[in-house]
Order: sequence, then structure tokens, then C-alpha cells
Amino acid sequence: MSHIEVHQMDENVVEKRHNLIYGLNDKPPFLDALFVALQHVGAIFIPIATPGLIICGALNFDVNTTSYILGMSLFVSGIATFIQARTFGPVGSGLLNIQGTSFAFVSAIVAVITTSQESGKTPEQTIALVLGLCFFGSFIPIILSRFLHLTQKIFTPLVTGTTVTLIGLTLIKVGMFYMAGGAAAKQNGTFGSLQNWALSGLVFAIVSYCSASTNKYLKMGSVVISLTIGFVISLALGIVDFSRLGGLPLINIPVPFRFGLAFDFATFIPFAILYIALTLEVVGDITATAMISGEPIKGGQFFRRLKGGILGDGVNSLLAACCSTFPVVTLAQNNGIIQLTGVGSRYVGYYVAAILTFLGLFPIIGGLLITIPMPVFGGAVMLMFGTVAVAGFNILRGVEMDNRSFVILAVALSTGLGVTFLPEAIHEFPPQLRSIFESGIATGSIFALVLNLIMPKTKELSKEEALMLSDLHRPVEPD
Repeated sequence: MSHIEVHQMDENVVEKRHNLIYGLNDKPPFLDALFVALQHVGAIFIPIATPGLIICGALNFDVNTTSYILGMSLFVSGIATFIQARTFGPVGSGLLNIQGTSFAFVSAIVAVITTSQESGKTPEQTIALVLGLCFFGSFIPIILSRFLHLTQKIFTPLVTGTTVTLIGLTLIKVGMFYMAGGAAAKQNGTFGSLQNWALSGLVFAIVSYCSASTNKYLKMGSVVISLTIGFVISLALGIVDFSRLGGLPLINIPVPFRFGLAFDFATFIPFAILYIALTLEVVGDITATAMISGEPIKGGQFFRRLKGGILGDGVNSLLAACCSTFPVVTLAQNNGIIQLTGVGSRYVGYYVAAILTFLGLFPIIGGLLITIPMPVFGGAVMLMFGTVAVAGFNILRGVEMDNRSFVILAVALSTGLGVTFLPEAIHEFPPQLRSIFESGIATGSIFALVLNLIMPKTKELSKEEALMLSDLHRPVEPD
């Protein structure tokens, strides 16, 4: 890296740190840290719970079994977040990387459930197979993390910037779905109603105003403030549903390997590919976290964080399987919270970890968050998703956009957004391929990675050629 590049990178880091209220290693006061941590939890609680709800529904599990699996999803997410933020030896990124149950495995797991049910397996045998596949698949990111230092020419700023951009752009579709009312509104016929848009639009306006404010507490509390106001208005409108709180147990006690483990090699192949694709996605997430936290996104320190973060994802997914829940991954939406609040302190991760662990052990408390109407939630998270996309743009801004880079970016964005906007277009694909390419993030990232490896690079000019070229473009001085 040239002296000029290092100087430019340092200037970017200084600029990013200037925009932060608390940097990576700053220790915010208790109330400030707790305030920001609650916003992180509010942004991820439903996404963490949703995969378990879908999978348990496919297995026809009863309320107690479902609540146990959901509780363990939150419990493991808390432990995993602490490991990432605190680091233990080589495990963990040391950044404010919030962990949560991955939605990417849902379609693959549901496909396994469908096949198992058709073959006559019981729900208990099926969940054992699912957990076994997740357990052994966790070793893939663990192994890949040990060789990440050999891939610096693979995970270039062009590849990681494209991945981060896709993360944000594909999440915007999710945010729009939430703002219109979500799945519940689809069922009751209120999807896209004026009431939903008025409510979500108000929350969106509040979080945007607070995030742009120069007031420290408004900026840090933007998500909590908007959610609270939206929830109070929802109570007044009578659209808050407390019925789902019934039947929840008072406490969840972790039981290792409660459902056992099983394995099938043929079924394992799509899981293995998913773990590889998600590793690339995690590279983008960690890069985004480092950048918006005012930390370098090049060099030895950055790659040590990447290796530790990916190793942490693998170890934490292994822990999840041991606790009878599903793989965890670094969540993209929390980068939006860092951007909105101006708080990138990894110590906030300790508070997030404690809250998630507590909610996992006492599901009745966490169940209150489920009662937040989806338009309110969508209005609060929509801006976060947009800021993740902007973080990707900032990474790409430092890439020299020659014709090669332009084509790679265009292909990755068009394919990634194509399957996001029209997922039914690939319904004829084999199930194994469909489970990979139905994720716009995975699709675009794979294309960016492969094209970056196989497309010939533009020939670098020698010093003599560069000098001649500069002479040709030098304006002629008048006599």
C-alpha cells in the first residue's frame, strides 16, 4: 500500500470517528449504553424470532416446544454477541457485531422438513436431522476463517463493497413489506392500508428527524423514541395484539442436545454451500461495521478482525446447535443502528448480550416486543436498511471504476436485485440451487467473487508509458 493510500485511508478513518459520539473502544455511561443497546435489541428481536417461528410451525410443534426454541435463539444470540464484542483468543471480531439467528437457512431447513415428513419421519427425528446438519456445517466457517489471510486478493474492496451494498438494498424490500403491514396484514386484508402507511410514515419521519439531530440523546435514542411513539399511537388505535403472550412459560432452562443430532450427507450439501455463501456475506457485514465505526477496512488489523469474526460465527453456530436452535450470523441491520445513533462502542455489545440472554431465559418479557405492530417496526427499521446500502456505496467510492470493475458491479447488482424482486423466476431450479440463489445477497456476492477472480485485469502502465500519457494530455503552453 502506497503512502498516499495510507494517508487517504487515515483521513477517512478520522472523518468517520469525527461523526461518532462514542468510538469502538469508548465506554459510554450506563444510561447511554443501555439506551443504545435497547435500540439494537428492538431492531433484531423479531428477525431473531421469525426463523424459529416458521420452522416450528412447519414441524407442528406445541407452544412450549416452540417457546423453548425461540428462547434458545435469543439466549445463544446474546452469548454469541458477547463473544464477538469481547473476543476470546482468536474468536471474535472485537467490533460491535450483533449476532442473531440467520434467516438464510429457513428455506433449506423447511425443504428438509418437507422431505422428512414425506418419508414418514417424526417431528423429533426431523429436528434432530436439522440440528445435526447445522452442527456439522458450523465447522465450515471455522475452517475457512483459518485461511482467510490467503484470500486478500479475493475479498477485495470491490467484492466486499458490492456485498454490503446488496445487503442494504435487499433489506429495503423487507422494510417496505413491514411498513405496509407485514404477513399479518396480508392475512387480514389490511396490507398497504392508509392506516398502516400513516403509522409507519410517522415513525419513519420521527426516526429520520432524530437521527439527523445534533442533539446527542435524540440521535442515540432515535429508534427507541420512534418505536415508543408508534406503540402508544397503536394502543390508542386498538391494533396491539396481546393474545400471543398467552401460554408462554415463565423460564427457559437450556438443555444441551435436547432433541439429539442426526446426519445425512446428501442433505448436507446445500447446507455446506449456504455456509460458504454466508461467509462472504459476513465479510461484507464486518467490513461495514469496521467502516462506520471509524476503523480501518484494510491491512493486518482488519484481516485479523475478519478472521476472528468469521471464526466467531462458526463457533457460535456450533453453540446454537448444541442448544437445539439454528445457526447464528452477524446481522446487517445493526450497522444501520450504529450509523443512526453514532455509537460504535463494542461495550454496547455487552449490554445487548445481557438483554438478549435475559429475554431468552424469561420469554414472557421478550414476548412484549412481539406485540409491536409491524408498520411501527417497519417505519423504525427502514432508514437503517438504507444506511447499510450507503455504507456499501462509501466502500465502492474508493474503488477505481474502470470497465472491468463497472461490469462486475453491474452484473452483481442486477443478479442480486433480480432474484430479490422476482424470486419466483427461479422456481424451476433444483431445490439445492434455489436455496442458495433465492438470496439476493448470496447471488450477487457469488457473481462478484467469481467474476473478480476470472475477469482479466486492466494492464498497469509502466512508468515510461504513464509519463508519455501524461505528456500527451498536458496542455500546450502558448509561446
